[in-house]
Amino acid sequence: MLLEIVRAEAAREKLAAMRRRASQADAKITEAARAVLEDIRENGIDAVQKYSMQFDKAPAREITAEELQAAYDACDASLRESLERAAENIRAYHMQRVPESWSWEKSEGRILGQQVRGLDRVGLYVPGGTAAYPSSVLMTAIPARCAGVREIVMVTPPTRHLSGAVLTAAKIAGIDRVFAVGGVQAIGALTYGAGFIPRVDKLVGPGNAYVAAAKRLVFGSVDIDMVAGPSEVLVLADESADPRFVAADLLSQAEHDERAGIILVTDSVKLAEDVAFELERQSVRLERRQIIVKSVTDFGAAIVCDNMEAAVEMANEIAPEHLEIVTENPRALLPGIRNAGAVFLGEWSPEPLGDYMAGPSHVLPTSGSARFFSPLGVDSFIKRMSVIEYGRDALLEDAQDILRIARTEELTAHANAVEQRLIREGIEA
Repeated sequence: MLLEIVRAEAAREKLAAMRRRASQADAKITEAARAVLEDIRENGIDAVQKYSMQFDKAPAREITAEELQAAYDACDASLRESLERAAENIRAYHMQRVPESWSWEKSEGRILGQQVRGLDRVGLYVPGGTAAYPSSVLMTAIPARCAGVREIVMVTPPTRHLSGAVLTAAKIAGIDRVFAVGGVQAIGALTYGAGFIPRVDKLVGPGNAYVAAAKRLVFGSVDIDMVAGPSEVLVLADESADPRFVAADLLSQAEHDERAGIILVTDSVKLAEDVAFELERQSVRLERRQIIVKSVTDFGAAIVCDNMEAAVEMANEIAPEHLEIVTENPRALLPGIRNAGAVFLGEWSPEPLGDYMAGPSHVLPTSGSARFFSPLGVDSFIKRMSVIEYGRDALLEDAQDILRIARTEELTAHANAVEQRLIREGIEA
């Protein structure tokens, strides 16, 4: 494994490769997902069961409340307590920013406002292929519950991980219904409704390339959180940073995926060299070293800038999912950060803190989409309805302006809706 150290001006090609690796959707995967979705749309639960048996070797089914309770009771007590504490932190954070309905009397006879409502039903996809992710359950379900979603359902593949920590987290998060079904068939079932699996209004949660392709295809029939690419972390550091910490934090993301993006941006060549050494030293004892080596070699880089101002601008250009600022005064750089999914300040705020315990959701925009997307939160699970209430005199005062604009747009029926009210009042239209 070799972390490539490059000057800022030579980093463009490396960064372009990282963007391409996330944005390129495999045409074969997309078409395979499309075929499964079409089959489920036409044939419902029969198609879901067919693909569940084909891909997961088990039928789709609903997990009972008794099974959830049994998993909770059987879960290691210390793990259960950690999940409970994490849930408390997540709940406390998201309850700070629950939007409220509002009303405004603009002037006499003119009341405007907005009604905020939680979505009726949300579906959470929780992966279950090579590992169990109870944290993803908490990070998606709890913000939805804080937002006032009426019903939360969870789907997860019927694999060996369909027990223990994931089901315990579902119990802790207060999920209403849990279904043992995964892959594209789960996305199709939640999009169109299939037998005992209900249709939802929004789909959230990470998944493999097939799940991501399916989410992209069903967007419009349902809402989705985002089409997430490979995970990524950018550490913005100066010479004061401890290279052991920086390397450890880069490794924590490298183990996710062979295509994970691992970036150090600094103004210190020495720090870059020391971090590269630490990556080699620490990775030797890590279980997922093969994945780490691939991600660091293919999509890792230490970018050396002339100064920290230039380093901040480089970070904004990359717009990473996770951004750590490990400098002598990290908060001083925060005002200059415009694009990042989550920002971690100081050497005692490692990225795994955000993954598991701090409170903000770890579902974050990837692949530079932090330029225009926000993290998952209560806002992701609400809808807003505008409210307009005019009295007679207020409408009559604005009537001529409405008529003038409607007639300019040649929408005579729009004009007529106002004209009829003027006629009844004996006013010339």
